[in-house]
Amino acid sequence: MDFPKDLFKNNHYAILGLGKNGIAASQRLLQMGATIQIWDDQPKARQQIPEKLKPHLAPFKNLENFNALILSPGIPHFLPKPHPVAELARMNAIPILSDAEILYQAIKKSGSRARFVAITGTNGKSTTTVLLNHILTEAKIPSVAGGNLGPASLSLPYLENDGVYILEMSSYMLERLSSFKADIACLLNITPDHIERHGDMKGYVQAKYHIFDHQNQQDMAIIGIEDDYCKSIAKRLVQNDIPIKKISGKKDINADFWVDQHLLQDKKGIIADLNQASLLPGQHNAQNAAAATAMALALGVARQQIAESLNSFNGLAHRQRPVATIDSVTFINDSKATNADATSKALTCYNKIVWIAGGLAKAKGIDDLAPYFSKIKFALLIGKDAPLLAKTLDRYHVHYQIIHTLDQAVPLAFAFAKQHHIHTVILSPACASFDQFDSFEERGNVFIQLVKQLETSFRQSLND
Repeated sequence: MDFPKDLFKNNHYAILGLGKNGIAASQRLLQMGATIQIWDDQPKARQQIPEKLKPHLAPFKNLENFNALILSPGIPHFLPKPHPVAELARMNAIPILSDAEILYQAIKKSGSRARFVAITGTNGKSTTTVLLNHILTEAKIPSVAGGNLGPASLSLPYLENDGVYILEMSSYMLERLSSFKADIACLLNITPDHIERHGDMKGYVQAKYHIFDHQNQQDMAIIGIEDDYCKSIAKRLVQNDIPIKKISGKKDINADFWVDQHLLQDKKGIIADLNQASLLPGQHNAQNAAAATAMALALGVARQQIAESLNSFNGLAHRQRPVATIDSVTFINDSKATNADATSKALTCYNKIVWIAGGLAKAKGIDDLAPYFSKIKFALLIGKDAPLLAKTLDRYHVHYQIIHTLDQAVPLAFAFAKQHHIHTVILSPACASFDQFDSFEERGNVFIQLVKQLETSFRQSLND
C-alpha cells in the first residue's frame, strides 16, 4: 500500500530549496494530490530538477492561499537573517514546516498507526538512528530510517500499523514542527553548535527540546545525562509526567541504562558486552548503544536479540570507518565529524595518530580538543580555515603542516606515519565541508578514493 492519491487534495504547498529534501517533498506531495509551487535561489539546482517538476517552478511573489511553506533545513527562517520568502510567510501567518512534519501529518491522515521515533543530539544521532534501525530489522519489525541523515523524510515509504519510522532530527528540523509527536523521543547530548542559527545556547537548547513536543504519559523520552543541559531537561520532563529513561555511556547511579567496563546494562542486569561490537568503539558509542537499546526494548525487542544486533552492526558511513591498512598504517574515515566535539569522540579511541583536519571551522574552532592534542603526532590541515586551526595548534606546540587539499594530505600522512612508526591516520575534520565539498559524504568519499589509490600504488611498488 502507498499513501492515498487524494490525501492532500485541495492543499497548496510552497516548497523553497530543491535539494534532496525539497525534491522528495515535491514529488511525494504531488503523488498525494496536493498542488505545489517550488523554487530554489540557485540556478544550478533549478536546472537539475526532474522534468515532471518543472511546470511547478516559479519564484514566490506572495504566499496567498498556501497551506504551508516547506523550507529546506539549511535555509534560515529567523537567524542569522531570515530568507525573504520565510519572512513573507511569517508576515502572512503561513506555517513554516519541515518535511518530517508533513510525513507525520500524512501518516496520521492516512489512518496508519505506525509509530514514530525521533532522535537528536549534537553528536551521535546518526549512529543511533542507523543502529536502532539495524536492531529492529534484525528483530523483523518493519522500520525505515531517514530525516537529517538521509533519505529525506518524504522519500520514506508508507508503513502499516506495525511499522516504525526512525527519524534523525537536527535542530533546524525540530524548530519547524507543528503537530508532530514522537512515540519515543531521544535526546543524546547537547554541546555548543549552530549558535549562529539559534542566537545563543539558550536558543539551541530550546530547539532541541522541541523533540519532546506533545508527548504525554503514553509516550517515552530517552535522554542522555552526561551534560548539564540534558540533566536539566530530564528534570523538566519528569516534572511534566513524561515517562523517561536516562542513559549514559559510563557508570552512573542515576542512569537507567549505562555502560561499565564495556558491559551495557540496566537495572535487570547485563544486556551486552560491547567488546564484541567492534564498530561501536569509545564511550560516545557506548552512549549510542545504550540509547538504541532503551528504545529497542520499549519497542518490544528481546534483550538477547539486541545483544546479537549490537555485535553484527556494521557501523555508520563516514563515522570512524576503517578504509584500508597499508603496510601497518590504518586509515580511518571520520568525515562526519563536522565539529570539535564530534572529533573528540574519535580521538579518545586512539593513542598515536596522524590527524587530517580542516574545512569551515565552527564558532569555537578546535580549542576544546586541547586535552587530546598529546595523541596527535602530526596534523595536516586542509581547507579555508586551516590557518585558524594552525593558530590553536601553535599555542599547544602540536606539529602540523598546512596542506590545503586532501589529495596532498593523504600521501603525506602515510609518509609521516611510516617514518615515525605511527599506525593510525584519521580524517576527522572538526569542521564543516562546504568550502571544498558539497557535503561531508563527498569529503569522505574523496578520502576513501585517495586511500584506495594509495593502496594500489603501494602494492604495485612491491611488485616492481
